[in-house]
Amino acid sequence: MVDYQVPSSFDRLIHQPSRLAIIAILAGCESADFAYLLNETGLTKGTLSKHLSRLEEAGYVQVKKSFRGKYPHTDARLTRDGRKAFQEYRKSAIQFLEDVEQS
Repeated sequence: MVDYQVPSSFDRLIHQPSRLAIIAILAGCESADFAYLLNETGLTKGTLSKHLSRLEEAGYVQVKKSFRGKYPHTDARLTRDGRKAFQEYRKSAIQFLEDVEQS
């Protein structure tokens, strides 16, 4: 049995499962609000907020906070760098899976 490790080409920030879920969801749309991301990822509010902040600090996600009437509203979208990083991550993952399948 071959012991495979995460390839060094994987973006470790994206590879974390919760952040990968967030990035994958955002890659499929122009933007998503906090409630939608909360529902789709199954994360808690605090955990989702923490991961969005981490992705925003890395320049992968842009978070826009506003109000709808009296209620706070948060939208998130992938930045150009975030889309590029996710595309590279996907390429690395596909290559890794193909390599594993061939061995």
